[in-house]
Amino acid sequence: MYKLEKTILSLALGVVISSTNGFAQATKKPVATPATQKKAPVSAAPAVAKPVVLKNGLDSLSAAIGVSFTGSVMQQGIEGLSPEILTQTISKSLKGEKTIFTPEQANEFIGAYFNKKAAEQGAEVRIAGEKFLEENKTKPGIITTASGMQYQVIKMGEGAKPTASDKVKTHYHGTLIDGTVFDSSVDRGEPIEFPVGGVIKGWTEALQLMPVGSKFKLFLPYNLAYGERAAGPKIPAYSALIFDVELLEIVK
Repeated sequence: MYKLEKTILSLALGVVISSTNGFAQATKKPVATPATQKKAPVSAAPAVAKPVVLKNGLDSLSAAIGVSFTGSVMQQGIEGLSPEILTQTISKSLKGEKTIFTPEQANEFIGAYFNKKAAEQGAEVRIAGEKFLEENKTKPGIITTASGMQYQVIKMGEGAKPTASDKVKTHYHGTLIDGTVFDSSVDRGEPIEFPVGGVIKGWTEALQLMPVGSKFKLFLPYNLAYGERAAGPKIPAYSALIFDVELLEIVK
């Protein structure tokens, strides 16, 4: 489905250019009207959209693809697309008529567009995270390590500290710096087990500072979290992350 949606979007972008060029060529100078000639009154009748009637399976499939495509566009936060241009381009493509972009050119354009968009958004997220951490490190109780990780001891346990080769059981609650929750074993009511050395860098470092029974609040710069890549739909690339972590036990 992604490939189909990508193709449709590619076609739409093609018409943006073709429509612009075509308009410049098609525009003509207005013809002068004699002063003695009367102009006929023009009355614009309101356009009434005809209801869509699905007559067969292909009609239903067409409608379903339209809904799926629209949902994908909205989910990606794409705004300002022209429905008229989209439908014109799709119609031309389905009829085998020429469009301004070849499929290869369209995919190249789309890739460049979204790469630029991601870079712009990534810069905004990175700067916001850096500003947050710079202010956060001055707050009472915040400890900053050499790596740039920040943490606050909520409760210091009395058990053993795990090593990088150990497996641990923890409860955690993860948010973005704006408070958006992206994952939480606490909310699920199910602690999770994993190797200390098998998680993001900030966790690996923090867990080795925590005796069993401890609760720490972690503030991780993006390079100690998921770095320059997004992690699922809720964690943008370059995100600084906040975790409430409770170390329950070292799993033997």
